[in-house]
Amino acid sequence: MGMSAGWERWLSVLGTAHLLINVTWALLEVHVEKTTIIAVEGKTVVLPVWYSSSSHQNPYITWHFVRAPSKEIQIIKYLQVTSVDDTQFKNRVKFAEPMPSKNISIIINNTQEIDSGIYKCLVNVADDTSVGGGNSGEINVTVIVPPSIPKCQIQGTPYTGSNVTLTCKSSAGKPEPGYSWIRSAPTTQIFFAPTQDVAKGTLSLINLTSDSSGTYVCTSKNIAGSSSCNITLEVTSYSRTAVIVGAVLGSIFGICLLLALLFALLYFFRRKKKESQDEIENEIKEDAQAPKSLSWAKGNESDIVFKNGTLSSVNTHRDHKLYPSKSPSETASVITVAGSNIDHKPNYPNERGGVKTPTPTPSLSSQSLPTYIPPQNGNYFHHPIPANRNTVHKTNGVEKPIPRRELNFPSGVTPSNLVRMGAVPVMVPAQSQAGSLV
Repeated sequence: MGMSAGWERWLSVLGTAHLLINVTWALLEVHVEKTTIIAVEGKTVVLPVWYSSSSHQNPYITWHFVRAPSKEIQIIKYLQVTSVDDTQFKNRVKFAEPMPSKNISIIINNTQEIDSGIYKCLVNVADDTSVGGGNSGEINVTVIVPPSIPKCQIQGTPYTGSNVTLTCKSSAGKPEPGYSWIRSAPTTQIFFAPTQDVAKGTLSLINLTSDSSGTYVCTSKNIAGSSSCNITLEVTSYSRTAVIVGAVLGSIFGICLLLALLFALLYFFRRKKKESQDEIENEIKEDAQAPKSLSWAKGNESDIVFKNGTLSSVNTHRDHKLYPSKSPSETASVITVAGSNIDHKPNYPNERGGVKTPTPTPSLSSQSLPTYIPPQNGNYFHHPIPANRNTVHKTNGVEKPIPRRELNFPSGVTPSNLVRMGAVPVMVPAQSQAGSLV
């Protein structure tokens, strides 16, 4: 009896253990192989996830991407069929195995830097349950970027005895790349700090010599990859550099000077040409040849015609007095025109009715001039003026104007004598052949 009771007890314990094992395997659970994955931009990355369940029903699987702490989007799902919902991953994400399958890993092709973030997987089965969120898993993905091709430059002038700095910089790279310099030709040389700065990508070369010439290579590198650039350094002597610089500067200065001279000559030539044209247009012929004979003419209604008809007096009619009050110079000019003797000036009535006798001028008393003829009714000539100024002589019924009588001007009257006697010279503008004033 004791033996029988012991076996029953052991069978009861084994049955309980078997039941517990079956219950454990019946629970739905998601398994994640790697919780952190580093992906390289442009490459393919696999997010490994699988689940366990005693159910044979098709699962409902969804993958979500957390772009920001408060923004979560669904990128792919499986429910009888597979579908991709987000445009960022369109044609780039898929399941690693044909569905349905316990392997629910996904593959992301051509990864980009913006793909960095947290990816969540959620599995649900119709006749199975999970405990404590066992039906989900998370993977943190970081996409790194290899360095872009760096740009090599030189700062300073590479001549003997000078100092220069070589610079190297990549425009892209995650994480920030480090830089290293070597000289590949003609001999290989590796540089260390403080000559080179790994973080900034600079290489300082001091007191250059001809042996410093060669090709220098810079390598930009991070965990995602590397890229490089090179620059050729040619060290020249100072004198050669100075000659080249001087020749260039001298050529530039000479060209500028030549251009300035040409502009100056052109400016002065045009200015001279314009002044010549202005002088030709405004020229007044002051040295025109005087007429050979001095002719003085009289008319019925004009006082005097002066010098070849170029100047004639205005028709006047002296009603009140024979001579108005004039200055000595004006009187002298009238007497000169009338052809009077400078030593004997006529007596003429003044405003008070008396007779005023002018005093002769001693300096001109020796000049011999024509005898003065007193004017009659404002007429300076020998014949009287008819009462009707418009009266003309008729010959055989044909009206003829009264002929003018010319006075012979004595030879003793010269332009210089006229000036001494107060005569005012008048300048007459010359005329062109077309008749316009010049």
